[in-house]
Amino acid sequence: MAPSKGVVVTVPVLALSVAATAILLFFLIPFLSSCPAAPSTISATPSTTPSTTTTTITSTADSRQAFDRSNYQISATKEDIAWVKDQIQQNKLAMQPNVLRKGINPRTRAQQLQDLIQYKGISHYEGEEANNHTTLPCPGELLVEEHHSNYGEPWAGGRDVFEFLAESIKLRLDARVLEIGCGTLRVGLHFIRYLIPEHYHCLERDELSLMSAYRYELPSQGLLHKRPLIVRGEDMDFSRFGSGIQYDLIYASAVFLHMPDKLVWVGLERLATRLKPFDGRIFVSHNIKFCSRLGGEECTKRLTSLGLEYMGKHFHDSLLFNHYEIWFEFRRSRA
Repeated sequence: MAPSKGVVVTVPVLALSVAATAILLFFLIPFLSSCPAAPSTISATPSTTPSTTTTTITSTADSRQAFDRSNYQISATKEDIAWVKDQIQQNKLAMQPNVLRKGINPRTRAQQLQDLIQYKGISHYEGEEANNHTTLPCPGELLVEEHHSNYGEPWAGGRDVFEFLAESIKLRLDARVLEIGCGTLRVGLHFIRYLIPEHYHCLERDELSLMSAYRYELPSQGLLHKRPLIVRGEDMDFSRFGSGIQYDLIYASAVFLHMPDKLVWVGLERLATRLKPFDGRIFVSHNIKFCSRLGGEECTKRLTSLGLEYMGKHFHDSLLFNHYEIWFEFRRSRA
């Protein structure tokens, strides 16, 4: 009888195969268990308590670690500052003379602006006019960032102000913020980046500052999608922000001290009804002479008549430069 054709597996070979498979699985199982899950979605769900927002982040290619906003510190921690100090010491960094150095295009803003004027900073567009973005107005002084010096203090200080205000009220992602006089968005940019779209509002009267916001800062920071509502206006007219909106934070940085006292009180009267009762806050920087000039008792009476309550004074020092600001806090004391 002819032997049958096929593959004959002996017992020793079978045993070796089983052993090899077992060894392979031993090394593969830990690796497979650590692989990321399939990409999912990111969802931000406000918690049931008014002071917290929990952000739940499931696995995505660029996901960040999940965190609870109630326990999340916006400003630098003590550990952060210690780390910076250590890095400065490790690299032996020290203050250097403030002089131009070769190799890094040492031109002043004035020289850059002259180049824009002389060599025509706007390109010659040859496509359909409907698609021509170069015709949108953008003053040369914005392109060389002269507006970063328009309001006196270092531009970098805007981050400090944001951190102080946001930490003071434990700012939620879905909070609503109104700034009185946002200028060129030195502070506002940080709120716009942090908050969900359309939740940052500002009243600003200066045209060039508004131009810097819409034609330079928002596009250059990739924040056009946040759709902040920045309105040109003065005389403390907030009608263009709509009715029924109540803010978690209203702040004025070095604005009220430039206004007549009468106008400031008109503004506070209009703002009081737009502030969330009890939890909402108004912060005013530098001084509150509009109030102190009346006298303490008279000022308290006037605030009470508006449904506002003075909560106290804060001293905030800057991490970025040798400077501190005084802030005065108010809340709406009745619904």
